[in-house]
Amino acid sequence: MTIVPLTIAAAQFRPRADPEANRLAVDGLVRTAAGRGARVVVLPEYSNYFVDPFDASVGVHAETLDGPFVAALQSLAAQTGTHIVAGMLERGEEGRVRNTVVAVTDTGPVAVYRKLHLYDAFGQRESDWIQRGETSPPETFAVGGIRFGLMTCYDLRFPEIGRVLADAGATAILVPAEWVRGPLKDHHWQTLLQARAIENTAYVVAADHPPPLGVGLSAVIDPQGVILAGVGSGTGLALADLDADVIDRVREQNPALRLRRFRVVADS
Repeated sequence: MTIVPLTIAAAQFRPRADPEANRLAVDGLVRTAAGRGARVVVLPEYSNYFVDPFDASVGVHAETLDGPFVAALQSLAAQTGTHIVAGMLERGEEGRVRNTVVAVTDTGPVAVYRKLHLYDAFGQRESDWIQRGETSPPETFAVGGIRFGLMTCYDLRFPEIGRVLADAGATAILVPAEWVRGPLKDHHWQTLLQARAIENTAYVVAADHPPPLGVGLSAVIDPQGVILAGVGSGTGLALADLDADVIDRVREQNPALRLRRFRVVADS
């Protein structure tokens, strides 16, 4: 039986230090994407609340998975018939917060990922505020013959994350991000997204913040590293079809996952 390709959208916008405004922005983007046929919509890192630089307000506005942001996503998913994937600030332990990605349907969360590699690089120290996630088996979810795995922003620089997701059966990797601008950062972003697609023979779908802080360039990339759709420097949507038959053909031609001789072992 031939599986009908699944339309996905990467939604690029700039979350602010205003939860209500962020929920309204998410609502508009998801409804527009659904109106154009998207069944899965990917939103950026920190979609519920973001301030630069981080300050004590991140703890005030961090939420639980049964809080208003996820509830709004669940209601929106029910109204639009979509799966919604979004980065959020989640309440952590000992005064910290978690950088979390949640996949939500009309029934609530179906997969939750907490960022493993914190952004202590390029002059930033995310670990001053964020509690890192545990190296537990990845949670995935499936829609229309595609199995989705989750990672976040700086995780993109660690190819082991993509490989662990591929080992868990993921045929598409979703990357909510706030990829900070800087020298060569747009080059790093695009190169690493395409590399994760090529080496795992999987689709990669990435949603970033636009300039002036993020690089933008949200994209849908196929299993051979070809950019199928993208957004430039503004708010907008990148929509493309994901096809399980394409994954099968690419993996038959390039069986790199089957031929490899090393496995990924998690550190503490």
